[in-house]
Amino acid sequence: MRIGFAVPVSGSWATPANMVRVARRAEELGYHELWTFQRLLYPRGHEMGPVYRSVHDPVVTLSYLAGVTGRIRLGVAVLNMPFVSPALLAKQLASLQAVSGGRLDAGLGLGWLPEEFAASGVSQERRGRRAEEFIHLLRRLWSEETVEHRGEFYQLPPVHQDPKPASPPPVLLGGSAAVALRRAGRLADGWISSSREDLDRIDEKIYIVKEAAREAGRDPEALRFVTRGVTRIRPSGAADRSPLTGSFEEIRRDVDALAARGVTDVFHDLNFDPEIGSPDADPGESMRRAEAALEALAP
Repeated sequence: MRIGFAVPVSGSWATPANMVRVARRAEELGYHELWTFQRLLYPRGHEMGPVYRSVHDPVVTLSYLAGVTGRIRLGVAVLNMPFVSPALLAKQLASLQAVSGGRLDAGLGLGWLPEEFAASGVSQERRGRRAEEFIHLLRRLWSEETVEHRGEFYQLPPVHQDPKPASPPPVLLGGSAAVALRRAGRLADGWISSSREDLDRIDEKIYIVKEAAREAGRDPEALRFVTRGVTRIRPSGAADRSPLTGSFEEIRRDVDALAARGVTDVFHDLNFDPEIGSPDADPGESMRRAEAALEALAP
């Protein structure tokens, strides 16, 4: 089990100085990965919650942190493919892979918020087929000298895109529907669970991904299964406690249970605790709690 930690990207505690403090301390403590997430915009009056109200761009954040760390991996869970072109994202991620010394984990998703699709000028229809073409083209741009493509969604005249990454970053796919899980098994280097995942039944989704990989002639044991750990530090002993909510001891036991269910990577994400990742939270108190969690939950 690889243990990661999400840097401050949402709410009042998400300042550049706090990003650096968390990133450097996580690296010192032996965490394997730092993680971010994407929220392009927040519709006025939406009910998704305060943790989505104010969110930094994940690619810019990881590029910044690449310069102040040296070992720890850098991940995004997830970038939504429909909001950019494959050529643009291939260029950005290749550059991030270069400046980080090959430490990037590229989590990709389909998106779900209608307002973000409208703002990006694309339709929500056929997102799955769009994603498959996107991933195919992304990998070609990272590996082929000349790329020409005429597809259903994307067109490229014969082009070069350089510099190419010395080693392409792993592509991990999000999604919770069965069709998305099977797509991850067929195409990706692994799967990333969402912030709303039922962690008590995550092994059922891992099974679907692995079966799809096996049917595609791929090695299912080579895949990574990454869990966004929506971690909330609370008093111990609650009768209706959900996984990764409770005392540090309870949370560590939950991580062990996830490993037994087939999870290969879990990262603790305090951004999704409204007491920390909200624009109205006390940033000083948020950092105090985050630093205590970094120490107590370190691998």
